Amino acid sequence: MTRAFLVVMDSVGIGGAPDAAEFFNDGTPDTGANTVLHIAEACAAGRAEDGRTGPLHMPHLDRLGLGAAVKLACGTPAPGLDATPQGLWGAATEISHGKDTPSGHWELSGRPVPWEWHYFPVTVPAFPEAVTRAVCDLAGTDGILGNCHGSGTVMLDRFGAEHLKTGWPICYTSADSVFQIAAHEEVFGLDRLLALCEGLAPMLHEMRVGRVIARPFLGSPGAFRRTPNRRDYAIAPPQPILTDWAQAAGRHVLAIGKIGDILSMTGIDEVRKGDDATLMAHLSDAIDSQPEGSLTFANFVEFDSLWGHRRDVSGYARALEWFDAGIGRLLPKLRDGDLICLTADHGNDPTWIGTDHTRERVPVLMAGRGAGTLGQIAFADVAAMIADHLGIPSSGPGRSRP
Repeated sequence: MTRAFLVVMDSVGIGGAPDAAEFFNDGTPDTGANTVLHIAEACAAGRAEDGRTGPLHMPHLDRLGLGAAVKLACGTPAPGLDATPQGLWGAATEISHGKDTPSGHWELSGRPVPWEWHYFPVTVPAFPEAVTRAVCDLAGTDGILGNCHGSGTVMLDRFGAEHLKTGWPICYTSADSVFQIAAHEEVFGLDRLLALCEGLAPMLHEMRVGRVIARPFLGSPGAFRRTPNRRDYAIAPPQPILTDWAQAAGRHVLAIGKIGDILSMTGIDEVRKGDDATLMAHLSDAIDSQPEGSLTFANFVEFDSLWGHRRDVSGYARALEWFDAGIGRLLPKLRDGDLICLTADHGNDPTWIGTDHTRERVPVLMAGRGAGTLGQIAFADVAAMIADHLGIPSSGPGRSRP
């Protein structure tokens, strides 16, 4: 029996999406956005020197095929990523009409999103009065703060002090299909925030809003900081996905990071959370200890949450190099018959206009399934290949590759 480790590098896109012109950041189409390529170009040009220096250094992922995947996806080589691939590599294209986390993860799990998500208008107020009333009723407050589009850290700077005075939750959205609620863990209460989001989620899901996200924070004005206690209340996939296939076959399914939240715990036996450094330790332990036949599904979010949305090129480059070094330490620990697949769910080009995700193809890098090129594949093919490796039945539109 064999094991599989599916690892999503949140937002590590490689450009080339054929429909990028249909997706926008601040009114500008995502045509030409390319997270890895543009970071590599900035590093090579000396424009990403904060906390690091020189060309982008990712030898382990590059040997698996990262540089080759970038060139395949967009036609342009990434400076410093020119290794001869020793793994099985390719570039995956999404068909779901969304550049958000649930769309990418559902499709990587074998099920493209079968509907159009609901997005809130870029107006103030952004939310229907019925939604605002529901938040107030559940929170026991006379109003909400925010009620607009915005970045989470900006929302804390704008409304955090008023939140401490009034106790009103800070509610905001983005270009994704999300409703986010920020509240102070001590003043508002973490349990109260989670109960608020859980109670609101069914109403938003009925509207086809993909996620209600609890965004707890601590600190005081000028020094607010978000905590690791984020919780996503997501719509459950409407049909069985990779985790269901594995669980139905009697396999143990471990979720690392926010996978359990993204998939609404569908087909998941065990969850381990934390910041990305903690998640790397969890992944290392999973390689050491997960049983034969198991599926481990991980998401490393800080590329996206800390650096992509903030358009911090140096920070994103540091995170990529840290991740590469961590994976380099884990690859020799894999057992004979194990498969690890490294991929992404969308892009978040830190050199791009705006603060939202970018529509991009993603790399698919595999160790434990031989060497060679997968070519251009579909997101759903990833799930089919994982299922094929585990020897379990699969369904959905994806197909396995050599």
